[in-house]
Amino acid sequence: MTEPQGTAHIELDAVCKDYDEHGRPNTVLDGVSATIARGELVVLVGRSGSGKSTLLNIIGGLDRPTRGELSIAGQPLSGLSEDGLARLRRREIGFVFQFFNLVPTLTAQENLLLPLELLGVDRNEAHERAQHWLETVGLPGRGDSFPEEMSGGEQQRIALARALIHRPGLVIADEPTGNLDLETARQVLSLLDDLCRRQGTTLVMATHSPEVIGVADRVFTIHEGRLEISIP
Repeated sequence: MTEPQGTAHIELDAVCKDYDEHGRPNTVLDGVSATIARGELVVLVGRSGSGKSTLLNIIGGLDRPTRGELSIAGQPLSGLSEDGLARLRRREIGFVFQFFNLVPTLTAQENLLLPLELLGVDRNEAHERAQHWLETVGLPGRGDSFPEEMSGGEQQRIALARALIHRPGLVIADEPTGNLDLETARQVLSLLDDLCRRQGTTLVMATHSPEVIGVADRVFTIHEGRLEISIP
């Protein structure tokens, strides 16, 4: 197994995930082990139902493994309470989803302010950061627009800004270009890649897209619950 050089950010040690299926255990992840370096871009691939989203949810602290251990920046997550996991997600992790998941009743700027409000960031600083990120993703005049007034590409740009505005060390992206046309998907992917590399943010991204695979430092393939690691 090829491991990256540099400081370990995410460590998966024999992670397993079982689900109860009509009274019988269904093993989705079976002894997954890997180390992801800080600032690395890892792409996760596999057929539908292979466990990609399950692994993303475990890495993002949204789900717990049945067995095994996940550590982020040397912190084993098994020792954290649900409140502790929630605090970790708010501080250290940004999420990008296929269907944007913007709050429809909030403007673009208000969607960006939300994670900062949860962290207690000073109001003036929060507004400065929101404006900075609107400009960074190329939408300086769209702060007062509601999601339904924006194109899919614009909504995903706001989603990228929301994921990064609180300066997380890790971004989890689940099919972030899957709901966009090819050209818009390429633009969003290029922006996400550039923003994460510029900030030294670790990016773990599930996808079926060849364009996404092409920008990865390493590719993790899930097959029959196991992890196969390669360099594209």
